[in-house]
Amino acid sequence: MIGRLAAVAVLALTLTLSACGGNQPTSATISTSRLEVVSWWTSSSEAKALGVLFAAFRDSNPGVHAINGAIRGGAGSNAVVALAKRLQRNDPPDVWQTFAGKSLQAYASNGVVRSVASIFAREHLRTEMNATILQSLMYDGQPYGVPTGAHRSNVLFFNLKLLAKAGVAPPSNHTTLGEFLTDLKKVRASGAVPLCLGARDPFTTVELFENTLLSSIGPRGWRDVVGDHFDWRGNQARTALSRFGDVLDYADPEGRGLTWDQATRKLAAGGCAFESMNDSAFGELIADGAKDGRDFGVTTFPGTNGSFLAVVDVFVAATRAKDARNALAFLSDIDEPSTQLAFHRAKGSIPIVRDVDVSSLSAYQRATAAAFWTSPVLLSIAHGEGVSPQFEEGFYDAVSDYVSTRSADAFASQLENAVNGDRIPGAAP
Repeated sequence: MIGRLAAVAVLALTLTLSACGGNQPTSATISTSRLEVVSWWTSSSEAKALGVLFAAFRDSNPGVHAINGAIRGGAGSNAVVALAKRLQRNDPPDVWQTFAGKSLQAYASNGVVRSVASIFAREHLRTEMNATILQSLMYDGQPYGVPTGAHRSNVLFFNLKLLAKAGVAPPSNHTTLGEFLTDLKKVRASGAVPLCLGARDPFTTVELFENTLLSSIGPRGWRDVVGDHFDWRGNQARTALSRFGDVLDYADPEGRGLTWDQATRKLAAGGCAFESMNDSAFGELIADGAKDGRDFGVTTFPGTNGSFLAVVDVFVAATRAKDARNALAFLSDIDEPSTQLAFHRAKGSIPIVRDVDVSSLSAYQRATAAAFWTSPVLLSIAHGEGVSPQFEEGFYDAVSDYVSTRSADAFASQLENAVNGDRIPGAAP
C-alpha cells in the first residue's frame, strides 16, 4: 500500500504537473504496435488472472506487442512509487493499475488519465454496474477507469484441521468478535499459531484493523469515517482499537517477515489457524491446490456480516499514452463476459456488473456475489478508496504506531497530523 515515500512522490508529481501543464490531453488516435501495462499482480493467482487480461487483448489485437510491466509489492507498495517517478518525467506506461475511489480520482484531478466514457457507453457499464462502485470511478461527471471486479475485504479464513485439533467449531457469519477471541485463545492453548499475518506487506495489518473497526461501528459508522464525521478520540474509536490490540496479541510472531501470499500459504500448510485478509487469499489458496471445505474455510469477519467492504482494482489509460488506441482497447476487453469469468476464477474476486452469469464460479464466489448485491458496499481505507491520500497515509502511520505503542491518543494524533489541522475529523472542538 502507499507508504510515506509513495505519498511524497505523489505530492511531487502534483507539483510537477501543475508547473508543466501536464493535464493537457493528447489525442487517442495515436497507435503503435506495442502496449505497456503496469500492475502489482505477481503472486500465483494474480499472475494467472493478469494473464487472462493479456490473452484477451492479444486475441483481439494480434499485431500488438503487449508488455507486462508488473512490479512486485503487495497492494502496489512499490508500483505506486515507480509510477509517480515515471509520471514526473512524462514517461507514463500506457495502462496502469490503481484502486477505485480517491486513488483513481487523484489521478483524474491531476489530468494524467483519460476519460473512458466511450467504453462505458459502448458496453452499457453505467446501467449494469453497482451504483456505489460506479460513483467511485467518476470525476467531474466522467468515468476514468475500468474495474476488473471486486474483492471482499471483511472476510476470515481458517484451517479446518487446526481448528478441529483445538476443539474449535468453524466460525460462521454469526460469530461475534468476542467468540473469535475465545477461539484464538483455544488455538493457542492447543500449541498452534492462532493468527496468520503477512505484515511484511503493511496493508494486511491495516486491513485487520479495518475489519475490527467495521465490526465495532457498523456500516453507518463507516460512512461517518469516509465522510470525515467520525470522532477518532471518541469511545467507539477507543473500543475498536482495544479490540484490535486484543486480536493482535494472537498474531504470528514470524508475521513481520511474511508477505500476504506467504502468510496465506502458511495457513494452508497448517502453520496458523486464522487469517483476516481480503479474498485475494481465496484465489491464492485455490491456485496453490487447497480445497475450500476440505483444507480451509472462509466466512465474514466477526461482526461484519451485514456489510461488503470492497477492494476494487481498476485499470486506467494515460492521457499521454504513447499507444493510446491500444490502451483503450485493453480497457475495453476487460468487461467481456468470457474474460470476466476466466479472470475471476483465477483471482477469487467477483463481477461488479449484473450481466455476467456467476453460476460457473465457486460456491464461495456465488455467495459473495449475492452478498455484494444485497449488502451496503463500503469503500476501503486500506486501499485508498474511501479517503484522501493524505488521510490514508496518516491512517497507515496511526495503525503502525498503535501496533508498537497501544496508545489510542497516539493513533488519533497521527490522523490529526495527516490532515494538517488543529483537530481530527469529527473530534469535538
